Amino acid sequence: MKKEILKKGMKYSKERLIDCMGIIILLLVWEMAPRLGLVDRQFFPPFSQVLLFLGKLAVSGVLFIHIAASLQRIFLGLALAVIIAVPVGIVLEGLFPALSRNLLRLFRLLEQVNALPLSLIFILFFGIGELVKVFIIFWSTIWPILFTTIAGVRHVDPLYINMARSLGASKLEIFKKVILPAAAPTIFTGIRSGATYAFFILIAAESMGAYYGVGRLIRSSTFGAVIVIALLGMSLNYLFHIIESNLLDWKKSLGDNDSEAAGG
Repeated sequence: MKKEILKKGMKYSKERLIDCMGIIILLLVWEMAPRLGLVDRQFFPPFSQVLLFLGKLAVSGVLFIHIAASLQRIFLGLALAVIIAVPVGIVLEGLFPALSRNLLRLFRLLEQVNALPLSLIFILFFGIGELVKVFIIFWSTIWPILFTTIAGVRHVDPLYINMARSLGASKLEIFKKVILPAAAPTIFTGIRSGATYAFFILIAAESMGAYYGVGRLIRSSTFGAVIVIALLGMSLNYLFHIIESNLLDWKKSLGDNDSEAAGG
């Protein structure tokens, strides 16, 4: 028994090592290239030097203040985008599919409008402050969430809806028990995509006069800010995966049943 557990543990560790091999090689190259003089250390410092800088900020507590300020802006902008985009997408495609198709081109056009020029107009009305930063994140995240919500509702299998109707379900019951659960995985995919966009635009948002924020770190350490943003983005994506797996646990059960059926 112990040998089997040890064997499984070694196999798991080996698989994880293989998965991380690309990252390990990248970090080794990052560390050695400046030290060997292949690149200028002034513009491309070794990885350990960047970690040392972040460690000093962490010990002083300043790093966590920057992270907290950035996360607050991201969560506010993303939450506002979800609150607006998900209901609009569900109602449009669920109740007014023809109108949804007609408005889709307009939405695609608005998606191409960069948030930064719009933020300048926003500044004229509200001044430079937190609202501008939240608006930039909101505008950049609302479109992937809206489009995936519309796509999720649109691609619900009509067979499920017809079956529910044949069983005497009302429109509200069909919406709550068929359309919404079936579209939920696609909606969550859109929310994760929106979170990714939020981190891409974070530095630009915090360039609008932010005193605290990860984007502010770019002035002191560009690579340090990149590392922190990458780690925060991965952590937030993992958090959404956990939330999705807990809220949509029926997907796992359905997958297990399908596997059992295939095996049987």
